[in-house]
Amino acid sequence: MGDVAMTVPVVYALAKEHPTLRITVVSRPFAKAFFEGLAENVDFLGIDPKKDFKGLSGLNRLYALLKEKTDGKAYIADFHNVLRTKYLRFRFALAGHRTAVINKHKSGKRQLCRKTNKVLRQQPTSFQNYADVLAQLGWDVQPKFTTIFEHKENSLAKLPYIIGEKKENEPWIGIAPFAAHKGKMYPQEKMEEVVRQLSTHPAHPRIFLFGAGKAEVDIIAQWAEKYERTICVASWLKGMQQELILMSHLDTMVSMDSANMHLASLVGTRVVSVWGATHPFCGFLGWNQKTEDVVQNETLTCRPCSVFGNKLCHRGDFACMESITPETIISRLKLT
Repeated sequence: MGDVAMTVPVVYALAKEHPTLRITVVSRPFAKAFFEGLAENVDFLGIDPKKDFKGLSGLNRLYALLKEKTDGKAYIADFHNVLRTKYLRFRFALAGHRTAVINKHKSGKRQLCRKTNKVLRQQPTSFQNYADVLAQLGWDVQPKFTTIFEHKENSLAKLPYIIGEKKENEPWIGIAPFAAHKGKMYPQEKMEEVVRQLSTHPAHPRIFLFGAGKAEVDIIAQWAEKYERTICVASWLKGMQQELILMSHLDTMVSMDSANMHLASLVGTRVVSVWGATHPFCGFLGWNQKTEDVVQNETLTCRPCSVFGNKLCHRGDFACMESITPETIISRLKLT
């Protein structure tokens, strides 16, 4: 989800700087909320590759469907470079259409994450990598994106009554404590302590907890019951569009190096992001987010140990996250 979210500023720039282009974004159905209403010349095609377009025969059907959308000449920008997109790219290239593919700079990331002789060098961001794909096709873009709600409504009235209106001088803080891999997730008991301290903070913030899946929702629902002014978002909101509306009204989102960092970035919300096994140098910091809002232990020579946070801790003590105190995270919120 985060990878798809990071394409939005680049697609927006392409649409705005080249309004005569007709752009079709192909992704899984969840991404519709990112692109719907983004620009008049952007269409979205939601596909389920494991259901409607499964296997080689399914990819051939998808190729035929996409081919119908062309006016005899198509430009194919492969932002993913996996087996399915490689096959589609091959089919279009074979038919004489111009194609381009992302360079993920894996060599630089390996040097950044290896155990010894690390090369701590900022890698090109995903946004730059996507823009480079378009440059291969002849379109240089300069993203100036702010929010997906530039041309569509994000009124709180669209949300359930429990959200209500935002009171003057009342901080709204979002917390997204989960990530796909343990290496990117702040310890659960420490994050609960963040919630506890915020619930008694003199600034009286409202706290909105974000998560998905039964296990995650069960955890944050328990926190919402225990602490004042705390809401489990998943218990009330229906669908990503409503979550994005709420995120657009937050003062700050606290997130891991995860999809929620990118979702909040798409609606122009400041993110205090917490990093453990991974590192912003890999190029995945959210759009327009500031490095001073990154919470990480920069003294550990073992960091980063993984691009995606899916490897076992070299030390065995998960010091990259365990060494970060709840107070450090709260102080970055600048509530007082």
